[in-house]
Amino acid sequence: MQNDKTRSKQTCVILGCGGHGRVVLDILRGAAIYEAVGFVDSNPEMIGRRIDGIEVLGTPNDLPALRDRLGVGHAIVAIGDNGVRRALSDEIESIGFELINAIHPSANVARNVTLGRNIVISAGALVCAHCQIGDSVILNTGCIVDHETLVGTATHICPGSRLAGRVAVESGAFIGIGATIIQSLRIGYEAVVGAGAVVIDDVAPMSTVVGVPAREVKSIQKTAELNGWLVPEMSRPISGRAEVMESIIAASDSQ
Repeated sequence: MQNDKTRSKQTCVILGCGGHGRVVLDILRGAAIYEAVGFVDSNPEMIGRRIDGIEVLGTPNDLPALRDRLGVGHAIVAIGDNGVRRALSDEIESIGFELINAIHPSANVARNVTLGRNIVISAGALVCAHCQIGDSVILNTGCIVDHETLVGTATHICPGSRLAGRVAVESGAFIGIGATIIQSLRIGYEAVVGAGAVVIDDVAPMSTVVGVPAREVKSIQKTAELNGWLVPEMSRPISGRAEVMESIIAASDSQ
């Protein structure tokens, strides 16, 4: 009976065979929805090696051949770098793979949470009512995302982080281990919140904040050309939290 059940699973490949890839493999095995047939990694020296029992089958350039040879049509990008993860997810979707989510059985996700694609929700994570989680997000071990919070595309919420209700985390942001963000704040595009920081004010796009309370230690020079290269959800001035949420949701829906 177990063998029949295993054969009925849909197969997938995992892009990235590093530490995060091993975590994702463990999640997929625990969830028992998809069977990972192998890893794909950008380092050709890894090809043929076995990681936690499954083989590194090739590089991302080999994906079309692997799809045809193995009949695998699903994939998940297990790479910690936000920008690389987002770019690779777009690339593999463009060649016909369907992106899947990996949700640990011990994670607690409210029924009315909206999830994108290529999301990893690790062991012990808590995602409360009416949250919206964008594509290629990592909600790492034991993090808390409270009610009505919006987490934008390709962000990383690190282990033990706590986001209070109605927080907006914009695309590409990184929330460090054990950080706390109080309610109704905005964390800007590609901002970094340091480990253990307590955030009590909005965080500007592409800035870094650390400490208790969090203070800015790095920022970018704001220029008129800045909007020209930002992702769609940040391509126009945003005046309030409601507009932040509407803008990010609209961009996510259009992808």
